[in-house]
Amino acid sequence: MQDPTAVALIKAGTPAYRRTNIALFLGGFSTFWLLYWVQPLLPLFSRVFGLSPAASSVALSISTGGLALALIPASFISDRFGRKPVMCTAMFAAAVLTLLSAFAPGFGSLLVFRILCGVVLAGLPAVAMAYLAEEIDPLSLGSSMGLYIAGTALGGMSGRLTSAWVADFFTWRAAAGFVGALGLIAAFVFWRFLPKSQHFSARALPTSAAGRKALWQAIQGLFGDAGLPWLFFTGFALMGCFVSLYNYMGFRLERAPFNLSDSTIGMIFTLYLVGTFASAWSGKMADKIGRRHVLWGMKVLMLAGLLLTLSNWLPLVIVGIAMFTFAFFGGHTVASSWVGRRAGPAKALGASLYLSAYYLGSSLVGSLTGLFWAADQWTGVCAALVFIVLISLAVALRLRSLQAKPLAVAH
Repeated sequence: MQDPTAVALIKAGTPAYRRTNIALFLGGFSTFWLLYWVQPLLPLFSRVFGLSPAASSVALSISTGGLALALIPASFISDRFGRKPVMCTAMFAAAVLTLLSAFAPGFGSLLVFRILCGVVLAGLPAVAMAYLAEEIDPLSLGSSMGLYIAGTALGGMSGRLTSAWVADFFTWRAAAGFVGALGLIAAFVFWRFLPKSQHFSARALPTSAAGRKALWQAIQGLFGDAGLPWLFFTGFALMGCFVSLYNYMGFRLERAPFNLSDSTIGMIFTLYLVGTFASAWSGKMADKIGRRHVLWGMKVLMLAGLLLTLSNWLPLVIVGIAMFTFAFFGGHTVASSWVGRRAGPAKALGASLYLSAYYLGSSLVGSLTGLFWAADQWTGVCAALVFIVLISLAVALRLRSLQAKPLAVAH
């Protein structure tokens, strides 16, 4: 007898498949659109509110930190209350909070809106991949997942570019209002287009003794693995260095010898397009020669790109940023897929722990490197990032000797 559940999975070419792809593309777009729009405005916040570069960077790091801490709780909540309700709530709430931030009377109140935005946004990345895995036919899953990830990349780039342009010609408040308004439109389309879950089974929150024990055993299993803790650190270091470069490069480019405007600096974020190619290429190379060989190569490329950014010749700085960006996206693609390969039955928890480390890196490293800017401006920041990349390169070289996990274990 044919399994009715398998028949009901969403397949490529169907109207439901197209609606799901449109919705999840917008979900990924909106998440990064609402999260990262402040990044090119950090120099502007520094001027308007009289802040140091490190202090202004908190506008981004506080939201990514909130998101990192809320990822695992959000995944538990979606297990209990459903995928679509949690994702829709996350998108609408984050858009409203961004709109309200346009009316923040000061930097402190702006930070309150930002951390709340990060916390509620966790409801989308923590749930979207689980929704796709449950509802999409396995033969059609790859392209759906690719569109979702493409949406995040495009949303991150577009949010940064748009806010820089709007703030340069109007004010940062106008930029916040525009970003929030478009986020609301995306949330409405997402709600209308995304099919209801058909294969979701509600699970109790891990509040019982048995539930807590099972969770603890899963965590112990993940951290007891020979490679996963190092891969979690890799995600932390990758994102911390990446956000730091883009946080403080704007401060460098607005000063001599470059003296660029906010909107021109915002154009630097078009280099994110390099990441689209890097992700696809590094994935293919990992399949061809192995993740352990690609990962350390990405770290070497990241190091070379960083050193080029020390130049005072703008074209060479841009090449360095492009190399660094390529290496970041390539390294992240390899590390995140490696986590899924080693996590076994605890794939969802493993992915959540990796993403938590990833966004904690954005929050902690992204702000703390501001202290090095205060000490020696870009040279200080670059020295700190070189140090972190060298440590992560040592980790990548250690992972080269990691014993591969078998696809299945015979009993």
